[in-house]
Amino acid sequence: MDYKKGYVFELMAQGGPTDNREPYFKDAVDEMMRARTLCAKANACMPDDPSYVGYLEELFGRKLDDVRILTPFTCDFGNTVKFGKDVFINHSAILSASGGIEFEDGVMAAPGLKIATINHDVNERHTKYTYGKVTVKKNAWLGLNVTICPGVTIGEYAVVGAGAVVTKDVPAYAVVGGVPAKVIKMLDPAEQKE
Repeated sequence: MDYKKGYVFELMAQGGPTDNREPYFKDAVDEMMRARTLCAKANACMPDDPSYVGYLEELFGRKLDDVRILTPFTCDFGNTVKFGKDVFINHSAILSASGGIEFEDGVMAAPGLKIATINHDVNERHTKYTYGKVTVKKNAWLGLNVTICPGVTIGEYAVVGAGAVVTKDVPAYAVVGGVPAKVIKMLDPAEQKE
């Protein structure tokens, strides 16, 4: 069967499944290699060498003058990640982004962020994958070593505590923590500043 170029990305955006034995999966492999190569080049730069940003701009296909990402940084699918304005991602982030990741305006992430948007089929785990987009809404704050699982949305102004594993949606203005993450308290929207 003939597949149009980029068909695999349509399947990923719909949640899959995809099968790595199918010819359409080659586009995914090509994007993974492109992304991993650009991340390796950015990570090979000294931290005080601003040229690393050029590799990340190539990775994401956009200027990053309103986004700050510190290295080391790992992302396997640059073509599926979207950024709003004034996003800050501290060092050692790992974005497994095939299912799509969106960071809205003002998102902050502490060191060690991990986001997964892909999962393996339980019965055919070596060949079939499913996907779930992760969305981090406006002004959310992700603490040290946070892990976000596929399909999760982090609400506006939410705070995710250090070490939390987020397996389900986080309401706007919620403070969550733990494994799995649970709501600890709610913030007063009137007290939140841009």
